[in-house]
Amino acid sequence: MSQKQQLIDQVIQAWHALQQQSPLVQCITNSVANNYVANVLLAAGASPAMIDNPFEAESFTQISSALNINVGTPTTEQTQAMLISAKTAQQHQVPWVLDPVGYGEILKWRSETVDQLLQFQPTIIRGNASEMSALAGNLTQSKGVDSTLNSQDVYAQAQSLLQHTECIAISGESDYIISKELGIVIQVNGGCHLQPKITATGCALGALTAAYGAVSSPTIAALASHIHFSIAGRLAYDQAQNVGSFNVMFLDYVHMLDENLIRQYHSIQCLESV
Repeated sequence: MSQKQQLIDQVIQAWHALQQQSPLVQCITNSVANNYVANVLLAAGASPAMIDNPFEAESFTQISSALNINVGTPTTEQTQAMLISAKTAQQHQVPWVLDPVGYGEILKWRSETVDQLLQFQPTIIRGNASEMSALAGNLTQSKGVDSTLNSQDVYAQAQSLLQHTECIAISGESDYIISKELGIVIQVNGGCHLQPKITATGCALGALTAAYGAVSSPTIAALASHIHFSIAGRLAYDQAQNVGSFNVMFLDYVHMLDENLIRQYHSIQCLESV
C-alpha cells in the first residue's frame, strides 16, 4: 500500500472516530469567529465550548478533549486565559492548536503573547502563509490578518517551527502539512476561492484541527481537517456560486462529509522529506 493510501485510510479512521466520540473542544477564539466556529464544530461532529476567561480556564482545559487558541481579537483577560489553558494542556497531555492570527511586527502585543504560548509546545501550529513566515522569523508585510504570501513559498522556511510543535499546517490556495512524525510535507489541494470571502473559515479550520487532534495523531489531525474543508468547499461550490448561498452549502457539506466522499474527492501529494 502506498504512503498516500495509508494516509487517506488514517484520515477516514479519524473521521469515524470524530463521529463516534464527539470530542469536547475548548475554543479560545476571536469575537468575530465564535458563533461560526461553534457551528462548524457541531456540523463536523465535535462538541464546542467557548470558555475563554481566566477564572474558568484551568479547570475546563483539564476536562477537555482538545484546546484551540486563536489570537484574532485578544483582550487582556482572554490572553490570560490562553496562557493558563496552554500551560494546563501541556501538563495534562491535552492536544492543542495555536492559530497565530496577525502575528508580526505591527501587532506586537498579541505577537508577544504568541511567543509566550510557544513555550507550552502546541501540538499543531496552523496559520496562513504570512503569519507562518513571520512566526518563523522572516518579517513580512501582511494585510491586517490576511496573507500576502503564497503558502507554497513559505513551507520550507516554516520547518524551523518544528522545534516548537509536532506539526505545522499552512493554509492557502493549496494547504501544506509539515509533519515531524513522518518527516514529510503533504500538499492538500481543493477547496474554493469563496472560502476566504467568509468570515472565520480559517478560525474554524483551526478549531476543527483541534477536534481531530483529540482522536488522532497530530499529522492525521491536520491532514483530516484540511481534507474535510477542501472537499466541503469544492462540493459546496458545485451547488452554489454566490457567497451567501455558498456559505450555507459549505456548512452543509462539512456536516455531510463521509467515507465515500473522502475517498472520491481527496487530493493530496506527498512532496519531500523534512
